[in-house]
Amino acid sequence: MSAIRSTIGLIVWVSVCFGAALLGSIFTGRSVADWYVGLNKPDWTPPNWIFAPVWSLLYLMMALAAWLVWRKDGLAAAALPLRLFALQLALNVAWSAVFFGLQMPAAAFAEIVILWSLIAATVFAFWCVAPVAAVLMVPYLGWVTFAAALNLAIWRMNI
Repeated sequence: MSAIRSTIGLIVWVSVCFGAALLGSIFTGRSVADWYVGLNKPDWTPPNWIFAPVWSLLYLMMALAAWLVWRKDGLAAAALPLRLFALQLALNVAWSAVFFGLQMPAAAFAEIVILWSLIAATVFAFWCVAPVAAVLMVPYLGWVTFAAALNLAIWRMNI
């Protein structure tokens, strides 16, 4: 693969991931300042300012992971791992829509369990193509594990 094609691919993957982040933030931004502030939350809830830098780093790592898989095998040969990646990315955005947009923590918890499963499947599929890509996805899986626990706690505390 040429350096130009590889660079363009990286730009595309970064754009896709940060595009998803932008879509998710559309749902999040409206509710964080009002609805989310009024919820009962566990003591271990991180401060709001931490979410943007953590998610920015995670989206960058996700983009690098997808790029490595794409670069190694190409779009056609890595179709299954990259489809899993795209599906989990769509569910990532959907979680923001359900939790913050619709303000439905119970439904968001059900959705995040499915999201977590797809991220785990993506990690496995990436491992089979490019192990470094899988390793880059592990912090994301960890953060979503934490987010699922937080989602569950918020749901239970606000019934």
